[in-house]
Amino acid sequence: TDQGCQYQSPRYQRALKLHGITQSMSRKGNSMDDGLMENFFGLLKTEMFYDQEYKYHNLQELTQAIEEYIEYYNNERIKSRLKGLTPKEYRSQAS
Repeated sequence: TDQGCQYQSPRYQRALKLHGITQSMSRKGNSMDDGLMENFFGLLKTEMFYDQEYKYHNLQELTQAIEEYIEYYNNERIKSRLKGLTPKEYRSQAS
């Protein structure tokens, strides 16, 4: 996350811990730290929500849709900057 006060509050940090979530924050004033995730979430929002009718009726439907998008993104969505490969294919070539 960024360095916003809401992310640094003790109440928020306790809630994360309660749910087994590890918080990761970029260094102050260095947006490049989380640039890849900013790009991913920008794509997710664009491809799942913009110019679409509201289609998730509850948290379970939304959670399932996000999990399916992550699966699609990693295994099917080709990226030109990865030489036309999916992230999974690109990572397997690097191994």
